[in-house]
This record gives sequence, C-alpha cells and structure tokens, in this order.
Amino acid sequence: MRTLVTGGAGFIGSTLVDRLLAEGHAVDVVDDLSTGSLSNLADARADRNHELAVHQVDIRSPEVVDLLARRRPEVVFHLAAQADVRVSVARPVFDAEINVIGSLNVMEGARAAGARKVVFASSGGTIFGDPDPADLPVTEAHPQRPVSPYGVAKKVVGDYLHAYRVLHGLEFTALALANVYGPRQDPHGEAGVVAIFAGKLLAGDACTIFGDGLQTRDFVYVDDVVDAFVRAAGRGSGVLCNIGTATETSVLRLYEVMAAAAGRADAAPNFAPARPGELARSALDPARARLHLAWAPWTTLEDGAGAVLRWFAERTT
Repeated sequence: MRTLVTGGAGFIGSTLVDRLLAEGHAVDVVDDLSTGSLSNLADARADRNHELAVHQVDIRSPEVVDLLARRRPEVVFHLAAQADVRVSVARPVFDAEINVIGSLNVMEGARAAGARKVVFASSGGTIFGDPDPADLPVTEAHPQRPVSPYGVAKKVVGDYLHAYRVLHGLEFTALALANVYGPRQDPHGEAGVVAIFAGKLLAGDACTIFGDGLQTRDFVYVDDVVDAFVRAAGRGSGVLCNIGTATETSVLRLYEVMAAAAGRADAAPNFAPARPGELARSALDPARARLHLAWAPWTTLEDGAGAVLRWFAERTT
C-alpha cells in the first residue's frame, strides 16, 4: 500500500512511519521540519529496503496539493499540526492557517490523488472542552465545545472531513488522541510532561509540578497510538474514535512512577503555582475504538515510563 504521512518527522509521525515501513508499505513523508526532525527518521532512511521519500513542504502551501496528486497515496495519515494550545491562544490566526487551511490543502490533495481515506489526528484533550468530572471518561457522544483555538480547529477539521466524505466520497477516520507519550517526544513540547520529567530525573535535577499535582491526564503510549492509526487505515470509516486508556493518572502519580523507574524514588519534586486555564481532569473512553478498530491500549504506565527513560538515557550517555 502506498501511504503518505504529514508530520512524519515528528514524535508520533515518525513512529508511525517506522511501523508502516516495517509492514512493507511505501511511505511519503510531508513535513516542514519546523518541529519535526530528520533525526527521527535516520534509521528508516538508512535502510535501503524501505520505500521512503521525505518532502520538506509546509501544508499551508498549495504545493502540498500537487505533491499528493503526483504521489497518489492510497491512505493519507494527517498528523501535521500547530500543536501548542498556548500558541493557539496567543496566535489564533497562525493556528488556523496551519490546522484548518493546511488540513484543507491535505484533503484537496487526497481528493486529487484519488486517495481512499484520510486518517486524522484529532485531540481528545481539547475538542470536548472542559467536561464535568462526572462525565469522565469522556465518550465521543459528549458535546464538542472546545475552549481553545487549537480545539476549535481540530473540531472544524472533523466537520470538513465529514463534508468531504459526503461530497467527494473521501473516507476518513478521526482519532481523538489522549496525552500521547513515548520515545522521541520533545521535552520542550506543551504536552511533554513525561519527557520533561525523564530529562530532569536522568540529569539529577528536581522536577517541577504545577499546582498540587492532583490534576489528571490520560497517558497513552505512542506505540499503542500508532497501532490505532494503522488499524484505522482499513476500519472505522466515517467515525471519531477516542484513543486513550480511560484511566485518570495524576501528575503526582506520574512523577512517583517515573522517579521510581529512574532509581530516584526519594527525590522530592518542586511545586509551583498552577498554570491558568489548565484542565483539572481528563480521560477518554476508548470503547468505540474497541468496536470499530478492534483496538485497545496494552502498555502500562510503568512499562511506558521505563521505555522513555531508557531512550533518553541512551542519548545522554
């Protein structure tokens, strides 16, 4: 199968590229390298048995439409995005240019290419807004009332995908991702708390927890997420699926797990004032993904945190 991955040099995208290549698929990567890195694709590019091409193109450019039309992928995995909620609040037009206009370029390119399907990386942490704790874990039936421009853009792209399905017969599956973590995550990213803790713990530095640490997130391991993308290539057409664990993990609990795995269980974190606007609690119900994608997460937080620490340790020794 010929595939194309936008954002394919990023944390999740490059892990998806590795999986697709391992399964024998041809892969085109589209990435402007503003946040992604070719180092994430180094092993994939070095293997001469892989059919891989990397194109440094900004999805805001109409050039991406022509590129997709030329490469004619059967399935487009659309992960390229402006992914920082705080940036979207400060620069909503910039966010929309990438996440809405850029996504429309990708859809137009997929249509021109005669692609069968687009698998879209949506955001389970933002499209549902600030749900009542009584509604956790959130299902896909929960009203989509995003409270950030980033969340609005992800919701809008989901609406466009539905319209393209009706108007042009372009199938889609939208995956509402929980808090994805794993090797290659940027420790400076907005949602990179696992990577941030790993770097600090391995360096012998104190980690900072904002607020009381009781705020919760649904941490899902990157390999599990990539498995959902691959399954969605042939399943779940026309639906939005939550990709999470349904488990709330507090930031304090995350720290305890990671400190223990790093051999620093006695190290105390620093506490700083809570960040304004931060969600108090978050978790996604993946029941629909089990039904439509035959998907379920399998990596425990302990195993995943250990894998992240090992990955960082290998790169700092």
